[in-house]
Amino acid sequence: MDDTARIDTINQIFALFRINYHNQFYSAFTDTALLNQAKRLWLESLRYYSTECLLKAARQVIEQSEYLPTLNKMIEACNAQSGETGLPSAREAFIEACMAPTPRTAHSWTHPAVYHAGAQTGWYELETRPEYVTWPRFEKHYDALRRRVLKGEELVVDDECATIEQKEQSPLDKSEGLARIQALRGDLDL
Repeated sequence: MDDTARIDTINQIFALFRINYHNQFYSAFTDTALLNQAKRLWLESLRYYSTECLLKAARQVIEQSEYLPTLNKMIEACNAQSGETGLPSAREAFIEACMAPTPRTAHSWTHPAVYHAGAQTGWYELETRPEYVTWPRFEKHYDALRRRVLKGEELVVDDECATIEQKEQSPLDKSEGLARIQALRGDLDL
């Protein structure tokens, strides 16, 4: 999405808020400089979402709240739009990725973003490392993928993914195995 379209969308959202939350709006944005600062912040913070997602979220906020929304509420409303794309919550996606059988490309994923977040986190890591280590990594990868999907990108689990997965499952040669053991010892302070 180009900057002009995003700027126009943010302006539309603030116009909707001005009409719907008239007194609150003018109390919150007492002058043009303050309003422009808020628009710039929202523009930057909402850059990962499509214009359609932003407008739907703004309408949802207006319908569900009698108070002028904060940026955080708007982000939550945008994230709620992910249900329309078939994306599970980050927690549901994490559990699905951890429980997926091999070969993972043959699994019936709720959404390809779950597969890709698991692959980026590392299947071996998800299987062997504790949750307090893998959950933050997975959540970071999943959030980035979710944003891409909300911007309109289509993700797939294809033959290329299967080829990469097969390479990951092949046995390590002796030097690679020893290097991984040393890394694990370092991680565990042994």
